[in-house]
Amino acid sequence: MSRKYFGTDGIRGEVGGALINASFALRLGYAAGRVLSKNHQGAGRPIVLIGKDTRVSGYMLESALEAGLSAAGIDVYLAGPIPTPAVAYLTRALRLTAGVVISASHNPYGDNGIKFFSGQGTKLPDDVEEEIERAIDEPVGCVHSEEIGRARRIDDAAGRYIEFCKSTFPNELDLKSLKIVVDGAHGAAYNIAPHVFRELGAEVIEIGCHPDGFNINQDVGALYPEKLAATVSARGADYGIALDGDADRIQMVDADGRIYNGDELLYAIILERLAQGSVNGVAGTLMTNYGFEKQMQALGIPFERAKVGDRYVLEAMQKNGWLYGGEGSGHLLCLDHHTTGDGIIAGLQVLKGLVRSGKKLSDWIANLKMYPQVMINVPLSKEVKWEAHAGLQAAREAVEKELGTQGRVLIRASGTEPKLRLMVEAENYDLAKRCVDQLAAVNLS
Repeated sequence: MSRKYFGTDGIRGEVGGALINASFALRLGYAAGRVLSKNHQGAGRPIVLIGKDTRVSGYMLESALEAGLSAAGIDVYLAGPIPTPAVAYLTRALRLTAGVVISASHNPYGDNGIKFFSGQGTKLPDDVEEEIERAIDEPVGCVHSEEIGRARRIDDAAGRYIEFCKSTFPNELDLKSLKIVVDGAHGAAYNIAPHVFRELGAEVIEIGCHPDGFNINQDVGALYPEKLAATVSARGADYGIALDGDADRIQMVDADGRIYNGDELLYAIILERLAQGSVNGVAGTLMTNYGFEKQMQALGIPFERAKVGDRYVLEAMQKNGWLYGGEGSGHLLCLDHHTTGDGIIAGLQVLKGLVRSGKKLSDWIANLKMYPQVMINVPLSKEVKWEAHAGLQAAREAVEKELGTQGRVLIRASGTEPKLRLMVEAENYDLAKRCVDQLAAVNLS
């Protein structure tokens, strides 16, 4: 069915807009509550966990969702500010009916969003999400007084999740030799991530761990790792770890100030797994660096590209029965440890390989040659069918012939702007730039 409210990652928008407001959150909570109650098969009353990041609007949306769910006869557990992957974990660990995350991830504080996890800690099945869609526009009512749901706060939510994260790091290893700067993006992991690394033995320096409701992702975190790099250098740290607002993505920095993106970190995790056993396949996206794909070929590991978005990466992994995948943005999935992308756990898996090997990160992934990536956005009118444009296709064929096996071309329309995104990766920057300019020179009128 055509989605009216839900996107690929829940419902997201500007606070006070058509979707992210108290009235809509109340309707959504009531609709979801009715659907979850109807589908509930276990004993007792259905229970839904609500977690949020540190945006000031989270208070409003949390209260409205709680009211809607309670009116539908759902008991509510309130976890307060915790990472998105913590909601997935706690929903599964506590055997709950569903989990709800109030977050707009890496967006600024003026945006917010709402998404659901199933009782298994995965995204809701499409048919359940579609059923909620249909119910949102129905009038909000209320069950009989004796059936109204109750709400209570889970005071140990953060502690439970901290222990879970630590459990993904081997008992025989520790981080006592490392000084690590942890950047929480003033977001959901501000009071969790530092504890995880500190309790495993690292000397931890905190930045981006003082949220005020308005500063989430503001010049800190995974989208702005430059401050992390500067702090690592200034404080003589070994590594820096930057999360985003809901802590499901990660970037890392080494002592030399070099920033490592998701493709490089995923490769580091793959090497650690290979050192301990085998890897049967890896999923990336259309934007995964060509150098990563070439290195998977060299290692004899099957590799598949999915559409951009961790949801599609997860679908590719599940289809193939693979455990590892991710995006250059830092959404990394290790299904042998968690059901969803988790920045803290991904960072621990990278550090696991470094501690075991005794190598620096730069040396650990030295065999990975990242290809220069050049992208140009060109205007695209609605009338132009770019997929069938003869001039563009001819230019693409010429570029692909010139690149051979030493690069690749990606052409895709923007989902948010009237633009066509042209990208070329090649062994050297000059070749990539010349080829992308050749594509951009095509008249798309």
